Amino acid sequence: MSKSPKIIPISDLRQNVSDVVKSVSKSGEPVFITQRGRAAAVMVSMQVYEEFQHELDILRLLARGEKEIEAGVGHELDEVMKEADRFFESSEL
Repeated sequence: MSKSPKIIPISDLRQNVSDVVKSVSKSGEPVFITQRGRAAAVMVSMQVYEEFQHELDILRLLARGEKEIEAGVGHELDEVMKEADRFFESSEL
């Protein structure tokens, strides 16, 4: 069973910023912040944010590759593998 998300109003965040930041950093779980009863923002730890960015970079590379394939642009497998290795070495978390 998945945990229910932690949702707090922005007024609670204002009163307990330090505690909320510590909680997010420690648990790695996001905190959803509401304003006037509606979702306004999501707070995540720096580690989670960096992981999301890394995954987004990978997805962008894959999308670029798919567009190149559709356009008939080809690359040697060795070249692609070397580029992938460089990418993963430079972006290890």
